[in-house]
Amino acid sequence: MTKQTTVRLPDDLADEAEAVARVRGTSVNALIVDSLAAEIERVRADKAFTERAKVLLERDKELLERLAR
Repeated sequence: MTKQTTVRLPDDLADEAEAVARVRGTSVNALIVDSLAAEIERVRADKAFTERAKVLLERDKELLERLAR
């Protein structure tokens, strides 16, 4: 399943993305998907990021539990 979203890119970045995609022989969409997947993998490997995520998730869980009372 895929989800559609709109991304607004500055003109210069959009032009560069089109050029990179063209040279790779792929679409701008595929370039963006690949780049986003690589960034997500990078932050998953970042211990400081994952610790901050755990803290935020725990805080959100506590808030939701209070609201559910």
